[in-house]
Amino acid sequence: MPSTRFETASGWIAGRHPELMAAIQRALVEGLLIPEGDRDIRVLEYPSAAFAPPPGRGPHYSVIEISLITGRSVTAKARLYAALQRELAAFGINAGDLKVILHDTPYENWGIRGAPLTPANIGFKVEV
Repeated sequence: MPSTRFETASGWIAGRHPELMAAIQRALVEGLLIPEGDRDIRVLEYPSAAFAPPPGRGPHYSVIEISLITGRSVTAKARLYAALQRELAAFGINAGDLKVILHDTPYENWGIRGAPLTPANIGFKVEV
């Protein structure tokens, strides 16, 4: 049930949004062992004047922020980082041009269908 936001400068994705989101989803499934259909990905592109990457980064510099339920192991997170880098390399994103930020959020801070999320109603294992 991760909630994923991909942010980058506009222009270089060039209409490949569905392919980009599919690549991110594959990495989430591989890294966090979530079900294939558990998808919540947003792609935000900014005009160059509104997106300032660190010095020395390439034109495809991107930031991925993922809110996820607390409980993933360091191993699962490392698996996710590697899968994201591998999947996004196909879009010209070099290792130094990808920043991934994970926000571990407890169950009680998630609500779905008007109710709090619990281990019983999530539908998959979080502690991976």
